[in-house]
Amino acid sequence: MSQSLIIDDLPYQADSTALFECLRHEPYAVFLDSGRPYSSQGRYDIMAAAPRKLIRGCNGDSEVIDRRGHVIAHHRGDPLTVLQSHFEPLRLFVNHPFIGGAIGYFAYDLGRSLISLPPLARNSMQLPEMLVGLYDWAVVVDHSERRTVLIGLATQDREAVAEFNAVHARLMKGEHLSKQAPHNDEDFVATGDLRTNMSRAEYLQKFNTVLAHIRAGDCYQVNLAQRFSVTMRGSPWQGYKQLRCINPAPFSAYMECGDFVVMSISPERFLRVQANHVMACPIKGTRPRSAEYQLDYHSAEALRKSDKDRAENLMIVDLLRNDISQCCQTGSVRVSQLFAVKSFANVHHLVSTIEGDLLPQHDACDILRACFPGGSITGAPKRRVMEIIESLEPDRRSIYCGAIGYLSRHGDMDLNIAIRTAIYHRGVLHFYAGGGIVADSQGDSEYQETLSKVSSWFSLIQKRPAMIVS
Repeated sequence: MSQSLIIDDLPYQADSTALFECLRHEPYAVFLDSGRPYSSQGRYDIMAAAPRKLIRGCNGDSEVIDRRGHVIAHHRGDPLTVLQSHFEPLRLFVNHPFIGGAIGYFAYDLGRSLISLPPLARNSMQLPEMLVGLYDWAVVVDHSERRTVLIGLATQDREAVAEFNAVHARLMKGEHLSKQAPHNDEDFVATGDLRTNMSRAEYLQKFNTVLAHIRAGDCYQVNLAQRFSVTMRGSPWQGYKQLRCINPAPFSAYMECGDFVVMSISPERFLRVQANHVMACPIKGTRPRSAEYQLDYHSAEALRKSDKDRAENLMIVDLLRNDISQCCQTGSVRVSQLFAVKSFANVHHLVSTIEGDLLPQHDACDILRACFPGGSITGAPKRRVMEIIESLEPDRRSIYCGAIGYLSRHGDMDLNIAIRTAIYHRGVLHFYAGGGIVADSQGDSEYQETLSKVSSWFSLIQKRPAMIVS
């Protein structure tokens, strides 16, 4: 039976936030954000809401929920296998990145379903380790072509057709899809002290423990992270709009997840699958930016020439080459770009690119499973390093250092590494920062690097590092 798509044009706007505001009060509204118009690095914005099914995985269990909130299936085992079993692939060649399918997050702690870890860190938020919606329609904005479309699958289901037409009509008018949309558009403001789950002294103590592991030959590199928390009031969406102006990033995301919200301004692509071609773009190596041109230039050049940062980056490139090779054709895996300096709003990063061609028997979920969690936010070797992270970090990372993005019905996938990512849960904003530690790392500079990476969050909540209460 042949299948086709319905593609209806919508008015193009350079800033997609107004369009998303029509959707955001719907259940599980998601906005995969290129950072336009504040950055030119990204191309597509993707928005969807009201998924037909929701797959929620936690502690090796998964449940499938219909759009009325009823649990229609329980599964035990790998949540990615559950996703594959409920995913409905569509063999079409289309010139759009997403034509309906899965959008959501894969938390760092999903790795517990793939790699056995001792349960040492506190599970303080107890959020799902995987939360993915299966969406029948999506809004796709192509900023290069200056085109916006509402896209969905042609179907004989009258209810689905009526829903698609209603969504199109309301988006054309710029109206909220919800008839009774709540109006909590107050400014997003901090109401308490900024706290961290490890003081500077504790960070340096843990840093020294990492160095001891490296010198003992346990590992080569460990990504050590800390968590910041602050009570907030107001609209997280208003906060996110401010944040994307302060620090636009090409792999950003805003997700309404029921009783919590995820906000990400990630600069890092984890994995892309496009027409069975795989790409990973790990970041390792960071320098702060400066408003003064000469200082900024010298900071970028210092990063480009740094033997330490290049070695750190190369370790992760080798790790990802091995991960990707599990699902790619022999001889197709290659490093197409090594040690490129890319500049973002508040930092310069060293970025490499690894590519390969998927074997016919594998799909996007298989390559995700092979590479998860991303090596750039664990270290090497992955399993041992994850054990060390579990023993040192007081709280589980949850969504931080996992992945956010889409798996389209026609086989394509694009996921970020969920760095520069915050969770707003029960009135508290949690955000994280970490960095790779190698044998010649210096504790003070590594600690300062974590602060540089989250300077945008400090600007949003208007609290500076000197005000941190441990």
